[in-house]
Amino acid sequence: MATRGIGQSGGHQLIRNAILIAGPTASGKSRLALELATRLGGTVVNADSMQVYSVLDILTARPGEETAQIPHVLYGHVHPSVAYSTGAWTRDVLMQAGPDMFGGRRPIFIGGTGLYFRALEEGMSRMPEVPDQIRTKWRGELADKGADALHGVLSRMDPRSAETLKPGDSQRIVRALEVFDSSGRSILDWQAKRGRPLVDRDSSSFIVLEPEREELVARINRRLDDMIAAGALDEVRALAALDLDPALPAVKAIGFRELRAALSGKTTIAEAIERAKISTRQYAKRQSTWFRNQLGPHWRRISGGEDIAAQLGPSAL
Repeated sequence: MATRGIGQSGGHQLIRNAILIAGPTASGKSRLALELATRLGGTVVNADSMQVYSVLDILTARPGEETAQIPHVLYGHVHPSVAYSTGAWTRDVLMQAGPDMFGGRRPIFIGGTGLYFRALEEGMSRMPEVPDQIRTKWRGELADKGADALHGVLSRMDPRSAETLKPGDSQRIVRALEVFDSSGRSILDWQAKRGRPLVDRDSSSFIVLEPEREELVARINRRLDDMIAAGALDEVRALAALDLDPALPAVKAIGFRELRAALSGKTTIAEAIERAKISTRQYAKRQSTWFRNQLGPHWRRISGGEDIAAQLGPSAL
């Protein structure tokens, strides 16, 4: 096994001896990460785009008591009013990977956001700086005209990128417009120029959890019931009280829209919970499909179960 540390890679240093754990929501990632961090002396690093936000502690299944046992970083450090991006996350990761590399402990990246893992392995495309006035302009256009209208604008300005986006994908449409307006070039041209990876593949371990569908559905249903019992509705009230732009990522957290509808009297709590379970199951299916099709053969695929760590074996890491 390679010596723990950070190796040089052009503009930044490669993170060596990392463990990457990907998988759909409710697949047992947190339990596995905690067990490995305890055994190996690790720091758990969040790789989930929803768990970066404050306020929604319960609804996003962010680690709680575990953080007192093992260091956890990049959890709940972003206010919901911020449109946090994969690029911002990679910068935050590199800030953690300073001279003492995650407090001198082994980094264990855990999450369900595929683009975060892609950034770790392949790096991020270098994007142009977007002036505040251009950002404000297109955010205002979105609020006034809606995503469908802006998709039409993008089709005229940058038809290639418009073809890759759904008309309702407001965040990516606005991003593509901002990039084109700032640089005069399609966001696809910028994305084609990959950056440098963040982790050293040769010294790192790659794990993706692939639980059986029936097991995963049962876990999702139990967890959402537990979330309601733990106070998820109070979190929904708190986020709703911020009156944020509905296009912001935090407002799109799975379960928020459904439970907010119940709080406003548009549906019953029971109906909202069932719809939230359906949304979560659909999201987990999309995650599983992405990981199955996008992660390479060096990723070790684990079926799940109660003792995932045992399946890895003592020498796997």
